[in-house]
Amino acid sequence: MGSNPEEVTDEASRMEILASNPVFDWPNKIGNKDFTGWVEERGSKWMKTWDPQYQALLETHDEGQEPQEGGLLYAKYGKGVYVYNGWAFYRQLPEGVPGAYRLFANMISLPKNPQR
Repeated sequence: MGSNPEEVTDEASRMEILASNPVFDWPNKIGNKDFTGWVEERGSKWMKTWDPQYQALLETHDEGQEPQEGGLLYAKYGKGVYVYNGWAFYRQLPEGVPGAYRLFANMISLPKNPQR
C-alpha cells in the first residue's frame, strides 16, 4: 500500500468492472447500477502495486487522476480465496446503499459460492 495509498473521493465516479469474477455473480449479479447512489466517497487505502497472483476487479478514478484499480483485489489461496477491499462500505452500509449491500453480501458469501 505504501505511505500514501490511493483513494477516490468522487462518489459518482465512473466504474469499470475489469474482469469476470465470482464476486460479481453470486448470490447477486453485480453491474454498474450497483455503484449508483454511493455517498461521500468510493474508497481509500487502495493498493498501488500487488503480487501478480491477485486480480484487480474494479477501476475508477477522480477527475484528473490516473485509473485506480487497487480497491478490490482477488486471489485464490489453497481451497479458498483472499479479498482485499478498500471500498467505503463503512459509509455506504449505514446509508442503506443497495448496491453496496449486494456487493458486500457477495464478498462474504464467497466460501459458499459454487463458482469460486
